[in-house]
Amino acid sequence: MRAPGFLIFLFIAPIIAHTSHANELKPFTTDGCSMWMDGTLEQPNLWRHCCVAHDLDYWKGGSEEQRQKADENIQACVNEAQGSGMANYMYKNVRWGGSPYWMNYYRWGYGWDYLDGLWPRGYKVPTQDEQAQIDRLLPAAYQLIREDTQKNPPTTSSASSSSLNGTTSSNANEESPAK
Repeated sequence: MRAPGFLIFLFIAPIIAHTSHANELKPFTTDGCSMWMDGTLEQPNLWRHCCVAHDLDYWKGGSEEQRQKADENIQACVNEAQGSGMANYMYKNVRWGGSPYWMNYYRWGYGWDYLDGLWPRGYKVPTQDEQAQIDRLLPAAYQLIREDTQKNPPTTSSASSSSLNGTTSSNANEESPAK
């Protein structure tokens, strides 16, 4: 008889422990175009910059409208780099696969713990404390983006001027990672 109660405790204890601390933003990470190629065989980093800018928005998370804007931005960026076929394909896939309710490493708001208390974080505008965490970690995120650009140089001249100057960021008032 005690085994079921003990098993319930083992299941509930981590959830209770998780709710006792504030959600802390993890440092920004990017893998370029998660689960997809970063360009063509001839131009292997052709649209990687679009994905890195998209990752920055996804890392921070926010409202459903902010995610829609981030996904429209990657679509426009890839359209400029490669054309509408690839842009539309990638857009449809990020809309489906990037939901904040999927437990994957590339979901909307992936910088935050999946659970916010007892429930998935979902579409949540950062609180004042969370925005302060974002602001504190942004300089390191921009540095990582600069390093990624050096390791994976864009293969077109328009690449460095389109997404990394802030045009694909969901917040136009942020400092540009290219600075």
